[in-house]
Amino acid sequence: MVNAFDFTPLLRPDVPPAAARFAGFPKYNFVGGHNDPASTPIEALRAAADAVLKREGRDLATYGLASGPQGYLPLREFLVRKLKAHAGIACTSDEILITSGSLQGLDLVNALLLSPGDTVLIEADCYSGSISRLQRAGASIVGVPLDHDGMRMDALAAILADLKRGGVRPKYLYSIPTIQNPNGSVLSLERRRQLLRLAEDYGVPVFEDECYADLVFDGNRPPALFALGRERGWDGVIHIGSFSKSIAPALRVGYVVAPWSVIARLLALKQDAGSGALEQMVLAEFCESHFDTHVAALNVALKHKADALIAALAEHFGTAAEFQIPSGGIFLWVTLPGEVDTTRLAMLAAEAGIVINPGEEWSVAGVAASRRLRLCFANPTEVVIREGVAALAAVCQREFGVPARIGNVVG
Repeated sequence: MVNAFDFTPLLRPDVPPAAARFAGFPKYNFVGGHNDPASTPIEALRAAADAVLKREGRDLATYGLASGPQGYLPLREFLVRKLKAHAGIACTSDEILITSGSLQGLDLVNALLLSPGDTVLIEADCYSGSISRLQRAGASIVGVPLDHDGMRMDALAAILADLKRGGVRPKYLYSIPTIQNPNGSVLSLERRRQLLRLAEDYGVPVFEDECYADLVFDGNRPPALFALGRERGWDGVIHIGSFSKSIAPALRVGYVVAPWSVIARLLALKQDAGSGALEQMVLAEFCESHFDTHVAALNVALKHKADALIAALAEHFGTAAEFQIPSGGIFLWVTLPGEVDTTRLAMLAAEAGIVINPGEEWSVAGVAASRRLRLCFANPTEVVIREGVAALAAVCQREFGVPARIGNVVG
């Protein structure tokens, strides 16, 4: 028998609470950035793995393969072409750093730029991972209000002017301009140009997160902020992206695009002996021939699931659930009547096998987000989506009396 050793007194005082043991996914899973299992290109990935391992497999004997610490060169060269064609970004392979998911990109940029007490501007409703990382870094977070078209430029201008009057220069402005997470908006071309003018005028760099940009259902998206910045002769944008949403989350491959002066600094911080090489090799082989056709088919499947979620909400919540019809992505940002507390709803729903993201975890707006929730629709089937929304409506009605009347609820 092994005597348990109590590590608790030795823990740092600022570590987060202990994680729960994984017990499998719930029946109705509306959280996380999971993808559509039926759209995972298994056979093409198997063929890519076989081909690239036969050709270059012995290079796995060295850290970084033969490409160095920035990542597998053929993958970076694919990204040069992809980013130019899809996002208007003109860059070189030396201006790309492959990371272990875009979250590592977030961590590296924060490690490079932030000290405790620094001010950062973000969208008021924003990716929970970016919020939690800024909180752990001790940053002062200022939320910029959103509307159905994304970050409001009048609010951004007022905030920047107010901070300048107080002698505060933000370290950066973080934005998810294409399929904003969680509200799903796409920042218009005019707003993108206004944002860049304001950032340049106030000397504030822009940190652009484009993890969902491939998932615009009709394939039409504005140029990236990085592209527009270079177009106006301003190199103040750092861009991150990912293959998690377009191919598969478990591959854990993301990237940072930035001027070499920034990439060189990030490399000095990325002391992990390189991100997983096999994943990069397989992705490069796969993407060269299949990326565009795969993403087009994936977006068709995701659009069907979005429609199924919208129809289920209309049937079971009626006008009690308000949301913007998404032009892409994998989630809906839903607003319920004021009497609903989605943090409590999430707790009660979990007991019924339904997991949702309560709004306060995805916002810096405080109590204003307490009646909002994020529902992800990519992973469950359309049948599960319909059943799960019906079950959620039953829980919500029982606890809050919302909606007043519901449709055919699955108990």
